[in-house]
Amino acid sequence: MREGHVEDIYQWLKAKAVSFQVKPGDRINEGALAREFGVSRTPLREALNRLVSERFFEFRPGSGFYCRPLEAQEIFDLFELRRVLEIAAVRAACIRASDQGLAALKHALYDEGLETDGLTVAQACARDEAFHVGIAKLAGNAELTAQLGQINERIRFIRWIEMSHRIKRSKEQHKAIMAALMRRDAEAAAGLIGAHIEKRMDQILTSVRQGIVSIYVDGGEVLQDRVLEEGAP
Repeated sequence: MREGHVEDIYQWLKAKAVSFQVKPGDRINEGALAREFGVSRTPLREALNRLVSERFFEFRPGSGFYCRPLEAQEIFDLFELRRVLEIAAVRAACIRASDQGLAALKHALYDEGLETDGLTVAQACARDEAFHVGIAKLAGNAELTAQLGQINERIRFIRWIEMSHRIKRSKEQHKAIMAALMRRDAEAAAGLIGAHIEKRMDQILTSVRQGIVSIYVDGGEVLQDRVLEEGAP
């Protein structure tokens, strides 16, 4: 890699952080990474600082960069914020979306968004995220859409954990949300999407415990590459 390819380093490190292939609390060995990428520490630190600002890494003065912890309270807060944003988005979409935009989202959902058999957990999660981000885009607020995308990245690992356990219920909820959108029923759509996203702390704690097992026993890459089977609940 040539000097200055900050974006490539950033994307590689983010992928490792999202999947917790860099384990929670692990210190980042800057020297080893600089040698691996064939760069000086300047572009490496630029990439790391971007990830600190996005809350994937932490910087401890006098010590260095560390991978973020996997904490239930932080995950709970992120799901709560996601719920607030998506309720606002679906209400706005019911008012602002064009008929063509709604038809395109429905087509995408029914054409491939509901089909998960044979997909990996990561692929199924990407389709799920695409539906929710699609609603945000129909709301016509670029800042809301961008913030939702950032939240999705920070909770993605936990959503991988949940994906294999609730994929069938998630599909049915997506269809109900889409039907409310097509009717432009903002109250119904808001209620449905709020219930779809809402998490209790005990649910988050269970997912975090399962995540810890995945990180330290299976390895995060095993989780995201797991293939969903037909008839999964």
